Amino acid sequence: MNEALQEIIGRRDTWRGILPGHSANSARHWHEDTLPTGYSTLNAQLQHGGWPLDSTIEMLSDGCGLGAMGLFLPAMQSLSAEGRWQVFIAPPFIPYAPLLKARGIDTGQILLVHPKNREDLLWATEQALRSSTSSAVFSWLGAGDYSYGELRKLQLAAAGGDSLAVLFRANQAASNSAPAGLRLQMRAYRQVHILKQRGGNQQVDVDLPPAEDIPEQPQLWELPAVPVESPRVQLSFA
Repeated sequence: MNEALQEIIGRRDTWRGILPGHSANSARHWHEDTLPTGYSTLNAQLQHGGWPLDSTIEMLSDGCGLGAMGLFLPAMQSLSAEGRWQVFIAPPFIPYAPLLKARGIDTGQILLVHPKNREDLLWATEQALRSSTSSAVFSWLGAGDYSYGELRKLQLAAAGGDSLAVLFRANQAASNSAPAGLRLQMRAYRQVHILKQRGGNQQVDVDLPPAEDIPEQPQLWELPAVPVESPRVQLSFA
């Protein structure tokens, strides 16, 4: 395992799921450079038909970003089969474990990291992206200002790995240049705006129709959350 990621996992402020009888960091998993999003209308507008796995994805929104997490639930379910960590760095809230389980996402593979400061946040994100033990890295950068060089380091880390790399940022970052291969905005309910895409369609609105929801399963935007301080959610992952 990457020594830096091992250091993150070993920290007292990091919570990790435990998958009985299985080690989430036991093997390297290789796959294609794209991962289907789970939404055909979105796949049709994305270069190569899915989420890029060799680049960072910026998700811009007015909220804290947890509503947009619904967009990545199908991908999280697919990646869960790999048995690697799905890392949540600086989430404003802890995702609701029963919902993840209902969507077929193994909560034993969820790694929650709570950085102490801005530098810690960038460092933890970079190390998680460089690690072969992460299938997905979701990092909440918030409304802070980040230099192109800082974001470039994260982009290079993502390019050298094979993880789904999502950076949640505020809408105000849309006017700033960024090295991410894909930049998205949530502009309306069930609507994704492709702000920037390397080699593909740009400035396109994509509506996600209810017909693409999974019957009798928690759906897009329905991601209940509670404050990080609440201890009962920590227990719900057990």
